[in-house]
Amino acid sequence: MIWDSSLINKYDLAGPRYTSYPTAPQFDSGISKIALIDKMMMPSDKALSLYFHIPFCAHLCYYCACNKIVTKQYEKGAEYVELLGEEMRLRSLMLDHSKKVTQLHFGGGTPTFLTEDLIRDLFKTINQYFNLVSDGSQDYSIEIDPREVTSSKLKLLTEMGINRISIGVQDFDNKVQEAIHRVQSLETVSQLVEDARAMNIKSINFDLIYGLPYQSLEGFRDTLDKVIALSPDRISLFNYAHLPERFRSQKRIPEDSLPIPSIKVQLLRMSIEYLIDAGYEYIGMDHFAKPNDSLAKAQKQGLLQRNFQGYTTHAGTDLVAFGVSAISDLSGVYIQNHTDLSLYRSSIEKGQLAISRGYISDSDDRIRHQVIMTLISQFELNTTAIEQKNNIRFFEYFSKEVDNLTSMIEDGMIEIQDNGMQTIIRVTERGRLLIRCICMVFDKYLNNNIKYSKVI
Repeated sequence: MIWDSSLINKYDLAGPRYTSYPTAPQFDSGISKIALIDKMMMPSDKALSLYFHIPFCAHLCYYCACNKIVTKQYEKGAEYVELLGEEMRLRSLMLDHSKKVTQLHFGGGTPTFLTEDLIRDLFKTINQYFNLVSDGSQDYSIEIDPREVTSSKLKLLTEMGINRISIGVQDFDNKVQEAIHRVQSLETVSQLVEDARAMNIKSINFDLIYGLPYQSLEGFRDTLDKVIALSPDRISLFNYAHLPERFRSQKRIPEDSLPIPSIKVQLLRMSIEYLIDAGYEYIGMDHFAKPNDSLAKAQKQGLLQRNFQGYTTHAGTDLVAFGVSAISDLSGVYIQNHTDLSLYRSSIEKGQLAISRGYISDSDDRIRHQVIMTLISQFELNTTAIEQKNNIRFFEYFSKEVDNLTSMIEDGMIEIQDNGMQTIIRVTERGRLLIRCICMVFDKYLNNNIKYSKVI
């Protein structure tokens, strides 16, 4: 990847992260719940990907923009696990129990908020209604707050089938940690990594954030040195979006403590160069992986995909999500649960699915989904393959969009190659960092009135 400052200055726009297409702002609360349930019940030969949202956190991290409930009342987890069990029962009535669950992810909140007994109960219920696999082919992952997991709890998770973990590191600098109200020592994280490797966890991911209060080039370089020494298999490097008007906890971060835009850009550039020099490959959209990691291999093979959990190697699965605010994706039918816990509880207790809103993709949506997700995952698009799959003439169907790509071609961000047999739109090394901007060209719903995060 080539860092081109002039392009970054020109195209540092705000836009979607494309974990779906159409994106969440298009989901409709007025859509017929019966229509969504009908689509949910349609036969499918795809394997399953399950997601469980655990909203509870024992600590408030000021930077966080997740759907969460901060509490130290750990007993609240018991009621929530019961609600998840009832939701699973309701959803299982519409699904083929023999389908293999190839991917499983617990997000939050803090999933390890649950006690060991509750984790056992939750997995017992999952196994009751779904066909979990244990032959080593599964990708079963969980997000971990190092302050909220013990060696005993981690061992239990591996016994339940978890073989991937994502650790929230953010920054090792103590002043930054205090400013974001997330103090965790290097020793705590190091011990967690050591335990995970001893328990044969096959993949460890670190979450880092640039643009946090009091971050400096020198301080973040020190964090990167420590991260590289711990050698996680994957690294996610996220841009901190300061939106205190939307997320109340961010009001506790003083505006004047945030790095100025020029420093923030330098933080990103330094991080990218540091990680690539250390042997990581830039997968795209904030993600890095070692060359032998399954994400890097899938990208080389043209098999990398993207969904609500980020980049994934499991193409062609139906994503069924449980819990407050969780979003399912069934071949372009999106179904989101209530984001308010009381509404979610009320629906489940009445024996109803907790559907808040949804979206049913039409044929044009599905074509654009293929284009955007292929570009954002592979950095190239075989337009001939799109034509053959959808019975269209690509450059006629997307004539307006192709015209809008002209300036990006002139700026050296993309190139169009035609060898007589097939035509390929390829993102250049200069354009990779701005892949969201390229995808935005094909987004017919893009709304400038929605406040998205900046690309850089």
